[in-house]
Amino acid sequence: MIESKRGAGLIDFMQGNASGKNVLLLFVLTMAVYLLMLSVTIPRVQSYAPETTLFDLSPAGYTHAQALTLLESLGRAGRDTYLFPQLALDFVYPGLFATCFSLMLIWLYSKRIRPDSKWLYLAVIPVLGGLFDYIENILIIRMITIFPDVTEGLVSAASSATLLKSAFSTVSFLLLVAGFALLLMKGPVACFEGETCAGNNGQQNSGGNA
Repeated sequence: MIESKRGAGLIDFMQGNASGKNVLLLFVLTMAVYLLMLSVTIPRVQSYAPETTLFDLSPAGYTHAQALTLLESLGRAGRDTYLFPQLALDFVYPGLFATCFSLMLIWLYSKRIRPDSKWLYLAVIPVLGGLFDYIENILIIRMITIFPDVTEGLVSAASSATLLKSAFSTVSFLLLVAGFALLLMKGPVACFEGETCAGNNGQQNSGGNA
């Protein structure tokens, strides 16, 4: 019951801040940081080890051997560049991503779904993506700072965080696409049994079995 109330409180907080203005501002900031990493800091790190793939860009994870190869190939200068500015920026991005995508999902879905619908709990998924991104970053920093004494357990934990970050981020993007599609749909939308959902033009429709 307590966890349910906490979850509802988080959704209420998101709903209170999910205005079009806030969503647009956060989207611009999030994309600015993302593009800066994608076009500047990540290529700079990658230039030290062009034949390998950085941890952040390995959605399927990585083995202990692959991690050691990457860290060795980067060299001291490459590892330092990975720490700063890349990981410094990547400590800004997850928070922006989680906030932006959560509010965007709330903003989109609320236009077609009741404000108390359980479907809005899907907005927590970007938060989980951001959380595992932070865990990934912390573990990457650990691997860099203790290299070459990187244990298999540390790599396994970092790889798992990367996998989960990638999974939750991908689902977040898919939910965003679904939200836009839902916005364009005509007629009533699907509801949980016992709920009432908004149909086209804001009309209310009964959920459950017809």
